[in-house]
Amino acid sequence: MLTYILRRMLLMVPTLFGITVVVFAVMAAAPGGISALTLVEGQGLEPQAQKAMEDYYNQLYGLDQPAPVQFGRWLNNISPIGFAQDADGSLTGWPHFKVPNLGTSFRYGRPVIDLVAERLPITLLLNVLSIPLIYIVAVAVGVRAATQHGQAFDSQSGVVLLALWSVPTMLAGVLLIGFFASDQFWQWFPTGGLSQRAALDMTFLPTVEVVWALPLLLILPFLGVALGIYLARYLPARIRGGVGAALGAVCGWLMFRDLAPAGMVSTAVAVLLGGGVGWMMAHSDWGVLRGFYLGTLGLGAGLALALGLAPGHMVPGFLLDRAWHLVLPVLCLSYGGLAFLAKLSRSAVLENLTSDYARTARAKGVAEHDVLWRHVFRNSLLPLITVSATLLPSLLAGSVIVEAIFSIDGMGKLAVEAVQTRDRELVLSITLISGVLTLVGYLLADLAYAIVDPRVSYD
Repeated sequence: MLTYILRRMLLMVPTLFGITVVVFAVMAAAPGGISALTLVEGQGLEPQAQKAMEDYYNQLYGLDQPAPVQFGRWLNNISPIGFAQDADGSLTGWPHFKVPNLGTSFRYGRPVIDLVAERLPITLLLNVLSIPLIYIVAVAVGVRAATQHGQAFDSQSGVVLLALWSVPTMLAGVLLIGFFASDQFWQWFPTGGLSQRAALDMTFLPTVEVVWALPLLLILPFLGVALGIYLARYLPARIRGGVGAALGAVCGWLMFRDLAPAGMVSTAVAVLLGGGVGWMMAHSDWGVLRGFYLGTLGLGAGLALALGLAPGHMVPGFLLDRAWHLVLPVLCLSYGGLAFLAKLSRSAVLENLTSDYARTARAKGVAEHDVLWRHVFRNSLLPLITVSATLLPSLLAGSVIVEAIFSIDGMGKLAVEAVQTRDRELVLSITLISGVLTLVGYLLADLAYAIVDPRVSYD
């Protein structure tokens, strides 16, 4: 296994080399190319000042040299083994060990490594929150749909997942902002950014003016969640459906009561729609779904009651403010992958449920629960692992759109700005980082094969 890992890591070097060669060639062959003149034109400089700026860029980046020489200089900068560079930009001496350098950005005039250090954690935060959400919900829905094949949940979830998969990310982001961040509808979330300016001066955790109000804010939401889960688990289906319908109708009324153009007809439709959805969620025979529904409503009710009873003013703190800003971007980044993986999970589990080894396990008297989770589910993980290798690159590509829509200063927005301004150093560095993450994802997927399936061996 160690030999395989080392061999794959060595193969990453020529792969990354090929990727960067293609990107550099495309930028060099683009109309206008990249030259010192394109960097200084349009700034309204005096001829002497413009000439001095062109000489400075030529010396710093070697833009007056042939394209292969420019690419060789960039490779020398990022390589841990390379030549020294003298004052006029020429490479001298013998190869030696050095600290890799991603160069200096054309646009920002700052080291690229500093820009990446600022932006990369933001994009990784979005993906770290999105990937577990995608897999947990997708696996749960997919397994449930497979075990309920041909029944109501299977067909209803299939329609919902197909609808989610069909909505473009750009449209979803605009709709989320338009409905849940605009003052014309429900201004529940901010329109963009990762935090308010005032949040930078707040404490990390929430604070209250009265000390005894903090336990109230912690206990009541917890009791609300516990009560919701208890009702979802122990109430009879008919009573549970009535409670869910009533709560859904109240939520529908609360959502539409503050809308200025909402009349009696719109409010009545919202109440009926909320009640119908609430009845279906609470009346469902899937305990996880009705527990999530009633538990979420209990959490909201407990939090609202605590805020109403707590005296004084509560400062949300940096943590809650950041979480509040991340809700819409994470949802926008997650729904497409969730829909795809849920359908894939359903197909994989459904295929293995009808396989010979599953029928043999049932014939030996193994319980259906054990057949599903100890035999079928483990073999169904293989296609999910295959997709996971491409999920990280796709999320990084999707974060370009999400960060642009929600005005988040992450790697996606930085990549768009770099391409628009033809910032060669920044584009090549972002390409290199994305390539490394993609290849690492493929390597981890191959290692996960051996963990899930003992028949897979790389020795």
